[in-house]
Amino acid sequence: MPPVNRIADFAGDMAAWRRHLHQIPELGLDCPETAAFVAERLRDFGVDELHEGIARTGIVAIVNGSAPGPTIGLRADMDGLPILEETGLAHASRNPGRMHACGHDGHTTMLLGTARYLAETRNFAGRVALIFQPAEEAGGGAGVMIEEGLMERFDIAEVYALHNAPGVEAGAFYTSPGPIMAAVDTFHVHIQGVGGHGAMPHETRDPVMAACGIAQAFQTIVSRNHYALDDLVISVTQIHAGTVDNVIPDKAYLNGTIRTFDPRVQAMVRERMQAIVAGQAASYGVEARLDYEVGYPATINDPDKAGFAAQVAEEIAGAGRVVADAGREMGAEDFSYMLQARPGAYLFLGQGESAGLHHPKYEFNDEIAPIGASFFARIVERAQPLA
Repeated sequence: MPPVNRIADFAGDMAAWRRHLHQIPELGLDCPETAAFVAERLRDFGVDELHEGIARTGIVAIVNGSAPGPTIGLRADMDGLPILEETGLAHASRNPGRMHACGHDGHTTMLLGTARYLAETRNFAGRVALIFQPAEEAGGGAGVMIEEGLMERFDIAEVYALHNAPGVEAGAFYTSPGPIMAAVDTFHVHIQGVGGHGAMPHETRDPVMAACGIAQAFQTIVSRNHYALDDLVISVTQIHAGTVDNVIPDKAYLNGTIRTFDPRVQAMVRERMQAIVAGQAASYGVEARLDYEVGYPATINDPDKAGFAAQVAEEIAGAGRVVADAGREMGAEDFSYMLQARPGAYLFLGQGESAGLHHPKYEFNDEIAPIGASFFARIVERAQPLA
């Protein structure tokens, strides 16, 4: 079936909300203007409870159904990215150096559309907790909400989320039972050597050569220290050293990302990085320190909930437009914290051809917002039907 008729009726309103949100991107846990707009809309819709200030600027709205029952959670992320927008759109960001380059303005809009529909119809049992979360991109807002008692406070039994997918047919869905997105860790290597004249390297302890050695040795973890069929990515993404062509600097710095699914692989990587940094430092006669930051855990769908969500998605998208076992990918997502706390599922919704996520020319496709809102609404009505 197509999007829910009533939700399709206010597609124009949803586009207006989304374009307003696109103009006011905010970062991390500090999303006060976004949260104020969301709260105002929710009050207009007549939600039964409105709880603000969770994880600083997060919101949970409660809509009661027409009979007793459990509480189902639906989550949307609200934060933007520190990117200078290059779309040239009339509704482009008004906050220089900040941009909704990942579609969180669209995700928030979809959940607002769901809230409006559910508050009008209440064709379900139990309650819905509409979760508007800050700090998905950085800061782990989902984890902060969990630490502040989100699931227990609102008695949430299961939880669902959507993310748009550029390059996937608009209105099509995909998900996967079990792991769908990776855990993400970050490493920093600080190297202290002895600088000197570039013409007299024998008088130095060159941190540049040590940095190159460490960066290359890190890749042997992938090629030689782990089973080839276990997913693992180690990417060195920054090397900083030196300021001029004829001076060997005294310091160097490496930074990068690690993506894993298995905690045992994650532990092995950390151990091997420590050994490599220590060994390479000794080899080059420098001092080196590894700072290893554990980030978001892997996003792991409950297999039964993922299968159920795929069935609901097919009701909205139509036969043949839902891939229920798409496999996993190496991106990361802090909805993982919510899935650690409660069973649920994370799905992707195709938005058609566009610039990629985190690109300065990315633009959310407003035509898919009613589809996402319809999916959320049907999840509630199918999971908690009236007798």
